[in-house]
Amino acid sequence: MAINQIATIAVMVSDEDKAKEWYKKKLNFEIMSNEPHWIVVGPKGVSTGIHLCPDSELEPGNQGIVLKADNAEKTCKDLKKNGVEFVRELAKADWDESMSYAIFKDPDGNEFMLM
Repeated sequence: MAINQIATIAVMVSDEDKAKEWYKKKLNFEIMSNEPHWIVVGPKGVSTGIHLCPDSELEPGNQGIVLKADNAEKTCKDLKKNGVEFVRELAKADWDESMSYAIFKDPDGNEFMLM
């Protein structure tokens, strides 16, 4: 199994642009991604960022945590062999055909995205 990084953790915000400026000016975070509905901020030099989710609640079960693996297909197979339950099989992302992700859950129903 090769989950090797926590990529992002979601934080709900009422205004993503206002939040972006606050994290930048008040905490001196850098902007790691600045796409529509995908603004990520974090301290300089880190690989894990805070995804600023605009004014909507996460879906039930969704923890807003994205994990990364060098080989997502192999990692999903290994996790399944270990008894991990998937609620979304590895497939292309609707928002970007070059990206694939799966969603699995822990015993309490908390869901994690694996890219």
